[in-house]
Amino acid sequence: MQFVFDKTTISVNVPHAAALLGRVREKLADRRGFALATLNLDHLVKLHRSPEFRQAYAAQDMVCADGNPIVWLSRLAGRPVDLVPGSTMVVPLCRIAAQCGAKVALFGSTPAALEAAAIRLRQEVPGLIVSHQIAPPMGFDVQSEEAAHQLIQMEQDGVGLCLLALGAPKQEMLAARGRKLAPGVGFASVGAGLDFLAGTQNRAPEWVQKIAMEWAWRMLSQPRRLVPRYLACASLLPSELLRALAQRR
Repeated sequence: MQFVFDKTTISVNVPHAAALLGRVREKLADRRGFALATLNLDHLVKLHRSPEFRQAYAAQDMVCADGNPIVWLSRLAGRPVDLVPGSTMVVPLCRIAAQCGAKVALFGSTPAALEAAAIRLRQEVPGLIVSHQIAPPMGFDVQSEEAAHQLIQMEQDGVGLCLLALGAPKQEMLAARGRKLAPGVGFASVGAGLDFLAGTQNRAPEWVQKIAMEWAWRMLSQPRRLVPRYLACASLLPSELLRALAQRR
């Protein structure tokens, strides 16, 4: 499945969770870095608006579908992919890291959330090495010297997997910068995945997820922040449906 923005093409090149975990295993076993992004409809809105975000996304090695609209568009285009939410991949990714003996860094959120997430991950993944917990201050600039220092330090410390919980577009932009400054580190953008583990944010009940209405549950829980975002997403859907049909033809 491909999405074209001006002269930039973004491809969902990881069709399902098994393919993602297989590719990550190969990368970690060989001590090779990577950048993983999880595409959703809000990201599409940002990609249309921001050349910098497009550049960051183009630098990602792996892109999977983190939203049912992306899955539906892929089916309409005749290039179906499965739903692979970044937040649900946190524990499976850490299991592979533990099996490969790779150190894990948690980057984003708050110190308390990272500590709680680290405790939970160590409980669920025996042998996991959480070597870094980095909670940047408010207003953290991913293009700053401090960001560069953190990336270089992880590379020097032998971190294999860095879970980024900064939200879009910061996490994808930091991952893109990390591919240059920390080429041995695998960066996975997981959004609220660490906060879900820590219990500082609650995910929708499982039955809501199964009927593909998690977006509505989230919107009702944070209407002031999310209603404008979802309105922008809804306004984008008609043009993306037409593009998907064009790909099918």
